[in-house]
Amino acid sequence: MAALPTNTVNTPPAAANAVQKPLIDVILETLDDAKAEETVAVDITGKSSLADHMVVTSGRSQRHVGAVADQVITALRDNGYGKPRVEGMPNADWVLVDAGDVILHIFRPEVREFYSIEKMWQADFAADQH
Repeated sequence: MAALPTNTVNTPPAAANAVQKPLIDVILETLDDAKAEETVAVDITGKSSLADHMVVTSGRSQRHVGAVADQVITALRDNGYGKPRVEGMPNADWVLVDAGDVILHIFRPEVREFYSIEKMWQADFAADQH
């Protein structure tokens, strides 16, 4: 039986020592990296029991919407947030990513315009943009 080396250092993984980046920052940075368009983030803390933030963004095509969603899912996992609940990936016209404290809607432009989800929070959007 071979003896274990005595000069090994038991160091924890780097991620265990790192300060976790805020969820909203992970999502917004990933959207920027993925070239998502017209991203709007609304702080809905205290206004909804669903989440603390709602983010609405667009992809240029079904393929782009799906790719943006994939990048966000990967970034969440890589940053220690686990796997979010995801709806709409097969068609990728409108993908909803529920990351807990942040709900992300990724639309194709035509679908975003049709549903006008921002109008639900119109007062919040106007207040947040001033």
